[in-house]
Amino acid sequence: MAGFLRHVEACNRARLADYIPLVFDGQIIGQIRPIFSKQLKQWPDIFLVNEKSVELLFQNVPFEQRNQKMSELLKVLDAQDHISHLHGELYEATAAKRGEGVVLIDRSAAAYFGIRAFGQHVNGFVNCDGELKMWLGRRAMDRKIYPGKLDQIAAGGLPYQLSLEENLCKECYEEAGIPAALAQQAKLVSTIQYFAESEKGYKPDTLYCYDLELPLDFIPVCTDGEVDSFELLPISEVMGLVRESDEFKLNCNLVIIDFLIRHGFIKPEHPEYAELVDGLHSVEISG
Repeated sequence: MAGFLRHVEACNRARLADYIPLVFDGQIIGQIRPIFSKQLKQWPDIFLVNEKSVELLFQNVPFEQRNQKMSELLKVLDAQDHISHLHGELYEATAAKRGEGVVLIDRSAAAYFGIRAFGQHVNGFVNCDGELKMWLGRRAMDRKIYPGKLDQIAAGGLPYQLSLEENLCKECYEEAGIPAALAQQAKLVSTIQYFAESEKGYKPDTLYCYDLELPLDFIPVCTDGEVDSFELLPISEVMGLVRESDEFKLNCNLVIIDFLIRHGFIKPEHPEYAELVDGLHSVEISG
């Protein structure tokens, strides 16, 4: 099956009807599978669990104490094999945007609680006499997620404690050896929102997308072992890979589709154009 829209649809397969809301102070901050909610009954002082919701009982608990309690219970869930592992990076559970989180949750546990995760993806490209080419990274085979798949030149999750600029510079250097002075030239051009589902649970993700025009003589070098190799391909070939194959890490397809639309490679005349534009900013499906 070929086409662009299939990737957008693959990133939006979650149905809220399969989950129960995680609620704090009247606001929904996540979505939890009913089977996982049963494990949270171990902490009746933290969670009020019933068939319709899981309420987080942290209204009168200071922020740091909330995080300590959450960290401790995640270690227990990890030891009981109810979550896969602990990553070490912290994401905030928020009802709306970054900076309004009510508690911090380990990155690896984010989908179990169905909290929104934020990430940054960088389209690294060069202009060769008017022809655009894009640098792609091939993910290392030891990656837990999508080993060996193609990826943006730099991409990663956005931890709670780092600003957009700080994390952008960190990811650019770690994954492609891009120095901070060059990384800071990246332009924040769009955001993408989708509602995916994984084996862990609900994944309502927001991606900050950047365009970074690189010097012709720049050669990316991975410094943290997450990327096995890089290749520079004409946009026409990148477009073909997205349209005809499943070579990319799933959400990377959406970032490239967004790039192709913004730069005029997917035009309004394309039969999938309107659905693609709408799909990159999806809304939750309740049924």
